[in-house]
Amino acid sequence: MSFQSFSLDPRLFAGIEALGYTAPTPIQERAIPPLLQGRDLVGVAQTGTGKTAAFALPILDRLMDGPRGRLRALVLVPTRELADQIHQAVGALGRSSGLKSATVYGGVAWGPQAKALRDADVVVACPGRLLAHLEARSVRVSALEILVLDEADRLFDMGFLPSIRRVLQQLPAGRQTMLFSATMPQEVRRLAREALRDPLCVEVGEAAPAATVSHALFPVLHGRKTALLAELLRRTEARSVIVFTRTKRRAQALARDLGDTGRTVTALQGDLSQPERRRAIDGFRQGRFDVLVATDIAARGIDISTVSHVINYDAPATADDYTHRVGRTGRATRTGEALTLVTSEDAELVRELERVLGKRLERRSVEGFEAPEIGAESRRGLRRRGSRGSAPARGRTVRSRRQWA
Repeated sequence: MSFQSFSLDPRLFAGIEALGYTAPTPIQERAIPPLLQGRDLVGVAQTGTGKTAAFALPILDRLMDGPRGRLRALVLVPTRELADQIHQAVGALGRSSGLKSATVYGGVAWGPQAKALRDADVVVACPGRLLAHLEARSVRVSALEILVLDEADRLFDMGFLPSIRRVLQQLPAGRQTMLFSATMPQEVRRLAREALRDPLCVEVGEAAPAATVSHALFPVLHGRKTALLAELLRRTEARSVIVFTRTKRRAQALARDLGDTGRTVTALQGDLSQPERRRAIDGFRQGRFDVLVATDIAARGIDISTVSHVINYDAPATADDYTHRVGRTGRATRTGEALTLVTSEDAELVRELERVLGKRLERRSVEGFEAPEIGAESRRGLRRRGSRGSAPARGRTVRSRRQWA
């Protein structure tokens, strides 16, 4: 299948070609046709599978004809970084459309946002700041035709559902609504029932990392994690690596320590101002930094196709968090590698990850950093489940523990 088979407005093909899109991804192939027909839709797919274009192209196609300079499409997202990414994608795909988009989020001046809202056709917004604009009457939604709730599970995780419900009360009832998410917890299902009308559900894959990502664990003693990370970075030729930590303080300290080893490093964490965050992401995207040390605030907002490795310096809190972190690599058809440093405290998470992935994760070691294996009992758990008749890890073979090379 090609993008031409969707019968999109011809003016959109310039943007599609400029971004190097050659064939639709599975979520695009299944979601775009019903969206072009005006259906409400719930799309469930892993991060990095092309969800943004899956809703951006139908939006642009619909808005190509009709009035300009009024808010006709609204995309609600959980983070400023994701708002910027979608705004840039809409601009690139619609480069020949003449349509205008704007972003709305906190941490930046109110005045320029209010001015941009006056003639934007598409607005990508975080719920809190949008609600403030609605209450100040600096944005009008009476002409709204399309609403997108993107990364809906993260909107729920970050506590935005009350704000979203207040926004929904002010939107036209006859709109087309789309909800996209990597996972579907109960609260998100409830939101979908409230916001969408007879939606088509399109589910691609499962709520697990994309198949383009390989995974490995590095058991390590807690006090040796920084030294092991520096050694892993020294041994790999990767020039675009995201390292995740659990805390802002650790992200700052780790970036400083890695910088002392000669790497070009920047940090992304919640205490940065919006201009500082943008400089960090732009510098990483443009190759001025080869390592970005980040807290989970970045897990949903970075769409950089060249990221080759995600390294979890601190193991994530949940399997869902792992999915969102490692979704920063192996995007679309590219391959990537996810490496996780694990200590004895992470045994339960290791078991959960192996349950979600349906296989035993490869354990690796670096000479001089060996540590007792983590989650060894998970292999017995998988074996017991197999003995009761469950499928053996979808036919995948278990790779042996080996040295990092």
